[in-house]
Amino acid sequence: MSCVSESSHLNKFLRQRYLSLPQGDFCQVTYIWINGCGLDLCSKTRTMDSEPKVIADIPEWDFCQRGTFAEMLLAPVYMFRDPFLLDPNKLVLCEVLKQTREPADLNHRNSCNKIMKMVKDLHPWFGMEQEYTLLGVDGHPYGWPKLGYPKPQGLYYCSVGADRAFGRDIVDCHYKACLYAGIKICGTNAEVMPSQWEFQVGPCEGIEMGDHLWMARFLLHRVCEDFGVVATLDPKPMTGDWNGAGCHINVSTMQMREEGGIEHIEKAIEKLSKRHAEHIQVYDPHGGEDNKRRLSGFHPFSSITDFSAGVANRRASVRIPLHVAQKKCGYFEDRRPSANCDPYAVTCAMARTCMLEEEEELK
Repeated sequence: MSCVSESSHLNKFLRQRYLSLPQGDFCQVTYIWINGCGLDLCSKTRTMDSEPKVIADIPEWDFCQRGTFAEMLLAPVYMFRDPFLLDPNKLVLCEVLKQTREPADLNHRNSCNKIMKMVKDLHPWFGMEQEYTLLGVDGHPYGWPKLGYPKPQGLYYCSVGADRAFGRDIVDCHYKACLYAGIKICGTNAEVMPSQWEFQVGPCEGIEMGDHLWMARFLLHRVCEDFGVVATLDPKPMTGDWNGAGCHINVSTMQMREEGGIEHIEKAIEKLSKRHAEHIQVYDPHGGEDNKRRLSGFHPFSSITDFSAGVANRRASVRIPLHVAQKKCGYFEDRRPSANCDPYAVTCAMARTCMLEEEEELK
């Protein structure tokens, strides 16, 4: 089986000839939503008579939900520029609603947004570090030998070179696509396992974190589609002595970022320590089952069964970066969320645990 898809071999120069045709005042708007199982994304495109300027200009739409054939509603919530069809065309992230206009069962954005509005006076900032692994369409890690394994881990983190960094073209194109779209992407690097990469989104305030990360994931899958490879968010794509993939979350409130904020950081970590099992349940879409394969206590990962915290300790559940401990203000990092987590569910749980009481005290 070929390691890249057949569609990637199509003539891209010929494709560009058609994409460069003028489209008059018309605008192509691509609606994007999280599918019924909450794990991946779907999209479809419509024509509008003119370029929408604000999200309110974009009408609701509908679709038939996979498996159930139930008609659901798409409610636009965030608009981005389209890096594939270019201006004036748009990408629009949507919430999924039932016909009754109630949120769909796995619409975590709706409940997250309610909590974020409750803690808005704390100005919560989030940053998420999305790890992913590149695979061929045959399921084999991209760039790995067809028989056997590459050299052991240790050479690949932040690496440079054809024998160490596999798929950098995809990483660079995704980065540019995010910048063009207006996503708050702030960095990228090669990860510990070969063919594994990471990009970071943030800081984003409140509900924006989930909006920007989900759209960045969509762009990643679309860029990979053009190159004929697959990006998987599986938390442990390869068994054995190979790193898993997480989606670490960096968290701060206005009080944490101010002078002496370390006190508020330590209070938040203490609250997290009392709700370890509860957070593990929401840090992957299968209630902790995916993270069981990743949070082994080996490599730079904590144990799924025990909560731990420490300064500059990347094997802890929650890490206080060294520069934060020295400055005594800033943010903390929760390293437990899996690569395939729902950022709405993760940020919602974080706000519930660490911020609701502080918000009440503030009032």
